[in-house]
Amino acid sequence: MKPLTQRQAEILNLIQSFVENTGFPPTRSDIARALSFKSANAAEDHLKAIEKKGHIKLTRGTSRGIQLLKNSGLPIVGRVAAGQPILSEEHIQNRVQVEQSLFRPAADYLLKVRGSSMRDVGIHDGDLLAVHATSEARSGQIIVARINQEVTVKRFKRKNKEIWLEAENPDFQPIYVNGERDDFAIEGLAVGIIRNGKIN
Repeated sequence: MKPLTQRQAEILNLIQSFVENTGFPPTRSDIARALSFKSANAAEDHLKAIEKKGHIKLTRGTSRGIQLLKNSGLPIVGRVAAGQPILSEEHIQNRVQVEQSLFRPAADYLLKVRGSSMRDVGIHDGDLLAVHATSEARSGQIIVARINQEVTVKRFKRKNKEIWLEAENPDFQPIYVNGERDDFAIEGLAVGIIRNGKIN
């Protein structure tokens, strides 16, 4: 599956939204109208390019012959059940097309933020946190961590062998990670935020 251009990602997001809202894919005319193309032929050209990159399957000869392929787009992960992998299928609420070059390093998934513990660095309840999957982080980076089966977003602090997970809100106390008692793992590195459809 090849990455999409910004316009192609926009079209794929439109198709996904249309299917979610109506139960069926848009026509070429629907796409042309929504994105102010001059003709349905322009929409068709974009759809062929998106199909070539492996994100959709087109059925010739039918106006709504657009099939979304299951693994297209970055997965949006909601609440994670204790002890289960973050990217378990039951945690994936949706998928969204985001241009890969927007994040460095590349995002592997989007995590729906819960609560206000990271409020003071602009990470708010309901935001989508773009996460690069890795088990390594430097002290001071914002990470997605698993501690005793709970998944949390915090600033990672390490001094010698001691580890703390710090909130960015004075209402929350730092979490000290006890290496002997706590089951701790770094799940990923925060690489960006999507809020109300805008990338920050």
